[in-house]
Amino acid sequence: MKNILLPTDFSDNALNAMTYALHLFEESACNFYLLHVIKPSDIALYDSPYLVSTVPVTDVYTQTAKARLRDLVHQISTLTTNKKHKFYTVTDHNFLVDAIRQQVSEKKIHMIVMGTKGASGLKKLIVGSNTGDVITKVHCNSLVVPENAKYTELKEVAFPTDFSMLYNINILEPAVNIIEKHDAAIRILNISKKDTSLNSDQIKNKELLEDYFSNLDHSFHFLTNTKVADAVQCFVESRNIDMITMVAKNLNYFQHILFHSKIEKISYHTDVPFLVLH
Repeated sequence: MKNILLPTDFSDNALNAMTYALHLFEESACNFYLLHVIKPSDIALYDSPYLVSTVPVTDVYTQTAKARLRDLVHQISTLTTNKKHKFYTVTDHNFLVDAIRQQVSEKKIHMIVMGTKGASGLKKLIVGSNTGDVITKVHCNSLVVPENAKYTELKEVAFPTDFSMLYNINILEPAVNIIEKHDAAIRILNISKKDTSLNSDQIKNKELLEDYFSNLDHSFHFLTNTKVADAVQCFVESRNIDMITMVAKNLNYFQHILFHSKIEKISYHTDVPFLVLH
């Protein structure tokens, strides 16, 4: 039984992520926990001396959130026919990252699935600040579903790596499980700024990956580009990649692909889900 956490602010992006999660785990037994976090700033905004009520503001917020969560469960439960899909609602008064950390620990969450809206604001960040905080500060596998990502059967999953790390099998297992479940292929992508050969450690790590993925449809691809994000964009377009998976500790690629700000030529941030492995 998988335990999946679905944070929601009741936005279309959050609903899109939930819909994607239901399709992705269509044939798996899952507990889905819908979490709405009431931030302290929201309470403070309406905790005004000019508002007269016999009910505490926090209670009003909680009751409203619980009602909306029940409606949301009713809405998304119609999207699945799997009798082993169970839905639960959770509300919390806390900061988002702290609330999610608590749920991950209490519910033994296997994966967080979050929606994100495309780049906005002056910094034009690929993922919003809330999503960025969760996938970097909460040590739990996270699936980031961009606003335009619609579920299609997985055929090709890209795995960018610089072969600098010796990956623990347990870290890669969630991605492998999804790839096996959907009979998809994994495309291991190496991007270097210069046309140079792999060093001895990189060769060793590459060989270990080759052994680990030996039972999967897999292939290795090498691109040379001074900009990692541009290379990923080119690869995604040329291969019709359905999902990108990466290990959070591989900071070299992780930062360039998800947290750089020059996105003029980049569209994968709005179309392709990211599976971040911790």
